[in-house]
Amino acid sequence: MTKIIGLTGGIGSGKSTIASYFKSLGIPVYIADDASRNVTALPKVRKQIKNQFGADVFNGSGLNRQKLAQLVFSDPEKLKQLNAIIHPAVKADFDLWLTQHANAPIVIKEAAILFESGSYKNCDAIITITAPEEIRIARVIKRDGVTRDEVLRRIANQWTDAQRIAKSDYVIDNTNGDEAKAQAGKILKKLTIR
Repeated sequence: MTKIIGLTGGIGSGKSTIASYFKSLGIPVYIADDASRNVTALPKVRKQIKNQFGADVFNGSGLNRQKLAQLVFSDPEKLKQLNAIIHPAVKADFDLWLTQHANAPIVIKEAAILFESGSYKNCDAIITITAPEEIRIARVIKRDGVTRDEVLRRIANQWTDAQRIAKSDYVIDNTNGDEAKAQAGKILKKLTIR
């Protein structure tokens, strides 16, 4: 039976770096953020978003992610409404993906809101990635070209590191990328002999 390993952490913690490391070792990795982008292109999901948030969150090329993010990250109730649309679609997508990787001994499910979405319940083990908040903020500003305030709003809408760590089996400090990969390698060894 395939073991599902949840990989999570706050925005800017470096989940993608560790996910890429696992992928480089030949482990199938599911990226929930990528899946959520894909499912928002589905007509059924687009219709639900349009009904809930209005046509102005769309532009000529599709969903205006920046506009939608500004809307939901400044209003917790709107974020809940969006998640109620996206999470079931991502869950269905993950279930299909999992059947395609049924022969893999281990798969990684990388999701920023693994706990908030409830999808941690289907994981055999959970790894949380942490990094100091200022490093996380700097990474996101550089990566997404957003303001410090926008990053802080997103952080405020996610669980804290302490909350994630309390429910995790393993923790990787990703202050330094090479050290974080070394920690990931040690965890992988433990997971494969469990």
